[in-house]
Amino acid sequence: MGLIQIRNVPEDVHRTLKARAAAEGTSLSDYILREVTRVARTPTPGELDGRIRARPRAGVTTAEILRARDAGRRA
Repeated sequence: MGLIQIRNVPEDVHRTLKARAAAEGTSLSDYILREVTRVARTPTPGELDGRIRARPRAGVTTAEILRARDAGRRA
């Protein structure tokens, strides 16, 4: 496993993280590891956009779908 060391953490941030960890009954290290893992596993907007653009197209345009929907209403 890798090792991450964070320096120069502002005191107020350190206090907040420590209090949140204590409120959950966990160590500061475990709390931060869980939060960093959550951040790393959550795709960024750019990553989501890339995934969406990489999906195969349906082969039907929005205009065609709307025309079919509207035609069904007139029938």
